[in-house]
Amino acid sequence: MEEDFHEKGENFKHVKQLSHVNYDVLLSSAGEFGRYQYFLFFASFPFYVFGVFVYLGQIFMTETSPNHWCWIPELENLTEFERRSLAIPTDDKARFGYSQCSAYVANWTEVLITGNKPDHSWPTTQCSHGWEFNKSEIPYVTISSELGWVCERDSYQASAQSIFFVGSIVGGFVFGYVSDKYGRLPAIVCCNMLACLAGIGSAFATSFTIFALCRFLVGMGWDNCMMIMYLLSLEYVAPKYRTLSANLPFAIFFTSTLVTLPWIALACNNWRTFALVTSIPLGLTLLTPLIIPESPRWLLSKGRLDDTVKKVKHIAKVNKEVVPLDMIDQFKTYFNQHPKEENYTILELIKRPLLRKMFLLLCLEYMCGMVVLDALIRSVGSLQFDFFVSFTLTSLTEFPSILLLALVLDKTGRRLLTIVAFSLCCVFSILIGFVDKGFVSVIFVIISRLFVNMTTITCAQWAPEMLPTSVRGSGAAFVHICGYVATISSSFIAYLYVVSNVIPPIIIGCVAGLGAFIGFILPETANIDMPQTCEDSENLMRNHNVWKILPCRAKLGKKVETETG
Repeated sequence: MEEDFHEKGENFKHVKQLSHVNYDVLLSSAGEFGRYQYFLFFASFPFYVFGVFVYLGQIFMTETSPNHWCWIPELENLTEFERRSLAIPTDDKARFGYSQCSAYVANWTEVLITGNKPDHSWPTTQCSHGWEFNKSEIPYVTISSELGWVCERDSYQASAQSIFFVGSIVGGFVFGYVSDKYGRLPAIVCCNMLACLAGIGSAFATSFTIFALCRFLVGMGWDNCMMIMYLLSLEYVAPKYRTLSANLPFAIFFTSTLVTLPWIALACNNWRTFALVTSIPLGLTLLTPLIIPESPRWLLSKGRLDDTVKKVKHIAKVNKEVVPLDMIDQFKTYFNQHPKEENYTILELIKRPLLRKMFLLLCLEYMCGMVVLDALIRSVGSLQFDFFVSFTLTSLTEFPSILLLALVLDKTGRRLLTIVAFSLCCVFSILIGFVDKGFVSVIFVIISRLFVNMTTITCAQWAPEMLPTSVRGSGAAFVHICGYVATISSSFIAYLYVVSNVIPPIIIGCVAGLGAFIGFILPETANIDMPQTCEDSENLMRNHNVWKILPCRAKLGKKVETETG
C-alpha cells in the first residue's frame, strides 16, 4: 500500500495509512488541481458570460433617463431647450425644475406665429404624444423610452424585473430537479437554451405583456445557466483547492464581463440589438456535452460506482497521475458499506430537524445577500452620476472582493468573513442615504458592493458545502430560488428613491445587519470534506459551536491519518 503511494507521486508521499477512502480522497489521488481542473476552469468561462448577460442585460434594455418631458410634435423644428421652455410648466418642487408628466394645452401653430409665451394660467394636460429624454444620460433608445414607461407607468421597469425573478423561482425548481435527476449536463443545456430563445423573443416585444412574458422565461434560465456549471466544476476539485476554484472564475470571468456590459450596450446603440447580441451566444451551449464531462459526484450519488471510478481514472490520466489499485478497492469497500441516497429528494432536508434548521438559515442568509446586492446594483441610476461609468466602477469591486475571498476564505472561515463583511456593508449602506449625491455616494456604494460581493459568493460556495451529494443540485437551486424570491423586492426597494433618498439605503443596511446575525448560527465548512450523506450534513450542525469563529481542520467522518515528515 505504502509503495503504491510513493509510486503515484508527490500528492500522497507522506501518507502512511488511510482508515478509509471516500470520494474526496480518491479524487485527490487523481491530482488535486492539474491539467484536467485547469481545462474545466477555462471551459467555464462562457457560462459566466452567459450568466451576466441573462441577469443584468435587462437593466440596459429598460433603463431610461430620469430627465424627460412631454413631446410636442408641432414644436419639432425648435431646439430642445426652446421646446421645453415653451410647452412645459415649471415646477420648483420637481427634481429638474419642470413637470415631467404634463404640458400646456395650446394651439401651438398659433403660438409660434404670434410669439405668445405661456404662463401658469394656461391649462395643462398629461403627455399625449409621448416623451422626450435627455440623451446625454442614456444615449440610445430603450424599451422604456420607446413605449413610454415613465410617469404613471414608471413602475413597469421594476415590475418587469420582478417578473424575471418570479421566472427564476420556477426555473430553479425545474432545473434543480433536472440537475439531480438526469445529470448536470442536461440541466445546463436546457436552461441556457431556454434563456437564449426567450431572450431573442424579448427583442421583438411591442408591449409590456409580451416583454414580461419573455423575461419570465429568460428568468427561468437565469442562475442555473451559470451556477450548475459552477457546481459541476466544484465537484471535480479536491477540498484543498475548492475555495480557489470556486472564486477565481467569478473574479476573472464574471467581473470582466460585468464591466464590459455597459459598453456593449452603448456599442449596440439600441435595446433590440443589445437583446439579440446578449441572447444568441447562449445557443453555443448545445455543444456542452461534447466538451464538458458529467460530474462523478453525481454519478456516485446514483450508485454508478464503476462510472465514477472510470471518470477519476480519466482525470488521473490527463493529470499524469496514477490512482493505486489498492485505493480504488478501498474506495469501493467504503462506498458499499455506506448507505446510498439516490432516492432522497429535497424533502429530506425538511424532514430532519438538524438539516431543516441548517437549510432554512442558509436560505435566509442567501436571501439577505441577494437583496442587498441587487438593490445596490439597481440603485446606480439614482446616484446622479454617469450611469455607465457608475455601473462600471461599482462592478469593478467584484474582482478585488472575490480575489481577496479566494485567498483568505479558508483561513478566516465562511462564518467570520460573512459576519464581518455583512456588518461593514450594513454601516456603509446606511451612510449612502446621508451623504451628497454624485461621486461621494458612488464611493459608498462601491464600498458596500465590495463587502456584499464577498458575502454572496461565500454563501454560493457555502450551500453545496453543507448539503449532501444526492440533493446538492436541487438543494443549492432552492437556496438560490429563495434569493430570487427576495430579489423580487429589491427592484421596488430601489424604486423607493422616488419617495426619499434615505429610505432605500436604510432598508438595505438593515437587511445586511440581519445577514451578519445569521452568520453566527450557521456551521463552518472550511477545510472539511463536502458531505456525501445526510448524516454527514447533520454532523455539521451537531458539532457546530456558535462561539467558535475560526475554522478547524476536522473531517466529517473519520480523519485521514497522515504523517508529515
